[in-house]
Amino acid sequence: MMDTAIPRTRLPVDMVEIGMRIIKLDRPWTEVPLLFQGFVVDTPDQIQTLRHYCHWVLVEGDPKRLAIIDERLEALNRKVNQPLPELRSLKQELPKAKAAYGQTQDFVDRILSDIEADRELDFSDAKPLIHNCVQSIQSNANAMFWMARIKSQDAYTAEHCLRVAIYAIAFGRFLGMPQEDLQVIGLCGLLHDIGKLKVPAGILNKPGPLTADEMAEMQRHTEFGYQLLQSHHQLEPIVADVTRHHHERIDGKGYPHRLDEWQISRFARIVAIVDAFDAMTSDRCYREGIPSSEAMRELYRGRGEQFDANMIEAFIRMVGIYPAGTLVELSTGEVALVIAAHPGKKLRPRVEIILGADKRGTVPYIIDLAENPLDSEGRAYSIKQPLADGAHGVSLGARIGQVMAVSGHGAAGA
Repeated sequence: MMDTAIPRTRLPVDMVEIGMRIIKLDRPWTEVPLLFQGFVVDTPDQIQTLRHYCHWVLVEGDPKRLAIIDERLEALNRKVNQPLPELRSLKQELPKAKAAYGQTQDFVDRILSDIEADRELDFSDAKPLIHNCVQSIQSNANAMFWMARIKSQDAYTAEHCLRVAIYAIAFGRFLGMPQEDLQVIGLCGLLHDIGKLKVPAGILNKPGPLTADEMAEMQRHTEFGYQLLQSHHQLEPIVADVTRHHHERIDGKGYPHRLDEWQISRFARIVAIVDAFDAMTSDRCYREGIPSSEAMRELYRGRGEQFDANMIEAFIRMVGIYPAGTLVELSTGEVALVIAAHPGKKLRPRVEIILGADKRGTVPYIIDLAENPLDSEGRAYSIKQPLADGAHGVSLGARIGQVMAVSGHGAAGA
């Protein structure tokens, strides 16, 4: 008897195309704003909805078409072990990254000021600003990563929102998200914490442990943010959803709703990881930030409980143990700045040597540790230890200023 079963395959949502029949989601149909259970995709809006909420879907269709999709899936799986593409050099992209960073930071400052003053919120500038960030990150994400590592404790909330947007866009690109989703995930990151401006400053900046009542008030920032965003129809609904649910946990112990794993959208899972990484590595008035390598260990320990396990592993591959912009001492005693991480070789990034072994200035030059270069004694270079920004008189901000001056764009500032 001839087998007439229709071929089926499980696909990441980014590979869904018009004409495919969707027969199963990775969550109950009732949790996704679609009109039908089981349908043929016939509009871009349906694809976008699936991408926002789901990780994978089960499709059935023509065997030849599915075979082509499977080949693309294999290529995508290989891609996540390769560095993010660089269409322009770091030095070429830094001026554009600095401009996009500064303009977007000004926007966040204005929004936060409007919230504090109870003025009407205007998000009309958000999309074009995020578009500029996306373009810069697509050209060379490491330029934005360098900008994001220059931090001010006094401007934590505004800078944190911008950094989360930058890392979320880059992470989305690393995961293979399409252009339009990079802009949406950037908006999610940019606005995820705006509800904190409704939390009393005495709680938000308290140097000691919070009481139970204070913690409950702090946790209300997710609902405050949701209330601020849900009526702004120029923003996609998923932006308000992420603002509300970026502190939910995979094990169901998060807040505000203790959602089960399948109820947490894909975008909320991404922002949860990036939010935690930046919070851990940033100085606050009540504690110092921890090194990126330690933050990565904390994230890894939380996989499958607090965070999506597959996403955690992908994020660590993208950022590396020594993220772009990190100051490091090499095995030779030379001091360098990390230019770019390598997903397949997390301990061996591309670096720019700034100081010689004697800790004196040298003409900067780049080596790629992933290629196992040898030092003057024939031994392979390696990283001895990360250094605090400013160690041996070397700061990332100053180096950006030097690069900008050489490229004819003036000082970068810090």
